[in-house]
Amino acid sequence: MEKISETYEPAPDDALDTSAVAQSVTHQLRRAHGQFTNRFLLHFSRLSLRPAEFSVLSLIAQNPGRKQSEIAAALGIQRANFVVLMNELESRCLTERRSAPNDRRSHAIHLTPDGESLLADARRAEADFEADCLERLGGTRARDQFLTLLRRLLG
Repeated sequence: MEKISETYEPAPDDALDTSAVAQSVTHQLRRAHGQFTNRFLLHFSRLSLRPAEFSVLSLIAQNPGRKQSEIAAALGIQRANFVVLMNELESRCLTERRSAPNDRRSHAIHLTPDGESLLADARRAEADFEADCLERLGGTRARDQFLTLLRRLLG
């Protein structure tokens, strides 16, 4: 019995027309986000660190003792989602919440020594990841222009 190929390969004149999405900012951002996230996860896989976790750890390190609501707002993370994220980081002994000095109802967030150590490793992974992104974008000038354009879209 002859084996039949299960893969469809269109004839050259039957190429899929992608023009409907090729110039779509929405589509291209969605695709770029997916690919970017996959490359991020590849660079950070040995650290078991997701993009949001890395951002949170970075901001806490730069702003120790700030309220969790401030960190969440700066990153655009909804309160309920941020609490879950903080619970995960705390369960990994990377962060700790302490009563805020002027408001016992609020929590001041700090990195633990384990959190500081992981963040140091993550910053090395970030440097490799940023170098890859810089190469793909075509250099520092292109990266700066790209970031400016993204900020316009966010603003």
